[in-house]
Amino acid sequence: MEANIIKNEKDHLVIELDNQTVAEILRVYLNKDDSVVLASWKREHQEKPVHFEIKTKGKNAKKALDDAAEAIEKDTSKIADEFKKALK
Repeated sequence: MEANIIKNEKDHLVIELDNQTVAEILRVYLNKDDSVVLASWKREHQEKPVHFEIKTKGKNAKKALDDAAEAIEKDTSKIADEFKKALK
C-alpha cells in the first residue's frame, strides 16, 4: 500500500492512499476517537487515489492515526487468533 502525505499540520492531516478498503477501516476506527473531529475519505474516480482527511482537537492528527492503526492491528490479530482456534 502506498501513502503520500499531502498536508501535515498538528491538527489536520491529508493523505493520499491507493486502497479504498484501508481508508474505510481507518475512518471507522478514527471516528471512535473523541479527539477526532473529522475522519473522511473521497475518491474522485476509481482510477485515482483516495484522499483521506483527519482533523483533530486536542490531539495530534498523526498520533490519532497511529492510535487507530494500533487498534486495527490489535483487533485483526485477535480475530486471526480466534479463527485459528476455531479451525483446530
